[in-house]
Amino acid sequence: MEKIEDILKKRILVLDGAMGTMLQRYKFNEADFRGERFKDWPSDLQGNNDLLSLTQSEAVKEVHRKFLEAGADIIETNTFSGTTIAMADYHMEELVYELNFESAKIAREVADEFTKKNPNKPRFVAGSIGPTNKTASMSPDVNDPGYRAVSFDELRIAYKQQIEALLDGGVDILLVETIFDTLNAKAALFAIEEVKDERNIEVPIMVSGTITDASGRTLSGQTAEAFLISVSHIPILSVGFNCALGAKQLVPHLEVVSAKSEFAVSAHPNAGLPNAFGEYDETPEQMAVQIKEYADKGLVNIVGGCCGTTPEHIKAIADVVKDYKPRKLLTPA
Repeated sequence: MEKIEDILKKRILVLDGAMGTMLQRYKFNEADFRGERFKDWPSDLQGNNDLLSLTQSEAVKEVHRKFLEAGADIIETNTFSGTTIAMADYHMEELVYELNFESAKIAREVADEFTKKNPNKPRFVAGSIGPTNKTASMSPDVNDPGYRAVSFDELRIAYKQQIEALLDGGVDILLVETIFDTLNAKAALFAIEEVKDERNIEVPIMVSGTITDASGRTLSGQTAEAFLISVSHIPILSVGFNCALGAKQLVPHLEVVSAKSEFAVSAHPNAGLPNAFGEYDETPEQMAVQIKEYADKGLVNIVGGCCGTTPEHIKAIADVVKDYKPRKLLTPA
């Protein structure tokens, strides 16, 4: 299979859309989340989307298939919350390895099916590594600014377990995404480097932050440029942004990163900003116009969608970028 690094020089690659948005369409209830295996689990499980890789694996497969049919080159595993830290909400810490391994296996199987059909368009699997629900940089308690709900070491250990399972399940890429606290991301990156050393392997790493408001900063206070600088010490495949903002609001931040980064640049924005009901209204056509601006300006190498994006959005994006050359990679100074 052609290496992703080589393909990136030739064309803009398309990442998939929102797994959560698609799974919501199935309207799974508590019993569906539990399946037979977890029918007597002591805590509520509805909302634990990662668990669906075990209890509703056909639905997860179908979502992957739809995004690949729409033109995605890279699909993400259903593992956004696949750490012991995030799974503690459901008392499912013991299942973390299995959840990641099975999710990776499902995605691998579907990606290989599509590559086999069209070997000229290889499909890749990115192991999705979410930010967890705790932050290492800030206190959750306004009365105790020095308090931290999680330590760097706790994060590193949790991420390492997730990373090992994703690699064992067959992912091609590790995607550290929706980064709101760069210290959390550094723990994930540190864990990846540890696993690479121990296994004596190389694995492409995508890093994607999230700008949380109009000030153009991450939740832990970094500008786009500061974020880029703070992750650039690690050899990564791509750096970029996802979630939080719609495609339009991301332009200035992508311009900064694109001008300064030696890495490929990625963007997978939401389908606009959420409305009063927390839903996303931007149509595939509207989103494609925004993505066209990224391509016109030569800002991106990888594009896809986050919250609210469906196979229809991904198809519209894939149709737009297929005629564009990817952003030229800067040579290291």
